[in-house]
Amino acid sequence: MEANDVVDGGKVVIGEGANRGAAMAGEGDRAASGGADDDLPIFNAENLQSNIKSIYYSRTFLSIIGGVIAGIWGFTGLTGFIFYFLVMAAASFCLAAKAKFSVHTYFDSWNRIFLDGIFGGLMSFVLFWTFAYDIVHIF
Repeated sequence: MEANDVVDGGKVVIGEGANRGAAMAGEGDRAASGGADDDLPIFNAENLQSNIKSIYYSRTFLSIIGGVIAGIWGFTGLTGFIFYFLVMAAASFCLAAKAKFSVHTYFDSWNRIFLDGIFGGLMSFVLFWTFAYDIVHIF
């Protein structure tokens, strides 16, 4: 295992790309292995997929909880949707903090944390928002 390989909590393994075999065979010198032009990060696809599923599950859960809170607090119209995007922004920040802001250790890009799944939970949010609002404020 090379010094710049990262195995953190069993999540994603990042290596030296095409030159990984040469370095493991004992040629640790970067000049002897072909230079930095061929180096591509290697991700463990299973662990990356697990991390992406965790993001989707947490966003769905927070969409449901946020919808119930928005309904109980009586948000209507645009205020409820603003609340949803604030909850998703807080979730993105917390996910980045959980990854200790070294996102490339666990994901292939920053977009995985900040953009993926934001609109996927919107329908769940609206469902639970209207349900909680109806129960608390109408019935």
